[in-house]
Amino acid sequence: MFGTESSLSMFLNTLTPKFYVALTGTSSLISGLILIFEWWYFRKYGTSFIEQVSVSHLRPLLGGADNNSSNNSNSSNGDSDANRQSVSECKVWRNPLNLFRGAEYNRYTWVTGREPLTYYDMNLSAQDHQTFFTCDSDHLRPADAIMQKAWRERNPQARISAAHEALEINECATAYILLAEEEATTIAEAEKLFKQALKAGDGCYRRSQQLQHHGSQYEAQHRRDTNVLVYIKRRLAMCARRLGRTREAVKMMRDVSLNLCLRAIAMHLT
Repeated sequence: MFGTESSLSMFLNTLTPKFYVALTGTSSLISGLILIFEWWYFRKYGTSFIEQVSVSHLRPLLGGADNNSSNNSNSSNGDSDANRQSVSECKVWRNPLNLFRGAEYNRYTWVTGREPLTYYDMNLSAQDHQTFFTCDSDHLRPADAIMQKAWRERNPQARISAAHEALEINECATAYILLAEEEATTIAEAEKLFKQALKAGDGCYRRSQQLQHHGSQYEAQHRRDTNVLVYIKRRLAMCARRLGRTREAVKMMRDVSLNLCLRAIAMHLT
């Protein structure tokens, strides 16, 4: 043992400062190349290359190791782990980061194999969606009538199927919103769908704006179209922020805030 330590100390003493400089420079160069590639891949696809490789290739290997180790554990430890898991899954979060259900929450499911959302979370989201994206005049638009039922569905595949069914009837902004939130697997795909939703939602907003003073029904429809348009613009700003376009995201959020202020002033004057 003493001879090994002495030989190791002699080897370290023979190293010159040039070796440490070369080692530091090489590691910095490799780290910089990895960082540049990760930045380019994230800008193009909206997700991390290292994370994709880990999920696709490393997770099956690690998952197998976890299963073997869990089989060898005793029953008492298994019961305690199950209790801790059940307690952690009962927590309810109000989604303060406004994560995308398909592109970000599903990524957590791919990595951990656990569902991040509970039924209570889904009920809260369904209430918000019905408040902002539906109104009493949805029966006048067949696509919106389908989406009104879709927001109440608990099964994700049923909601996605209903959104595609609504798009077969007409260009429905809320259908694009649902697909961007739940079917898109990357931020880039979600942004593309939100841009289509913006085009459809802007047309509905302009049409309902001309009819908003013809009755309470049209006024409620215009209020719903306004909520949909504001939501789309806000989510587009979040997509831009996730993809690294910070200045564009800030500009879009400022435009949304300005439009809301102008609308509030106009409603107060009328």
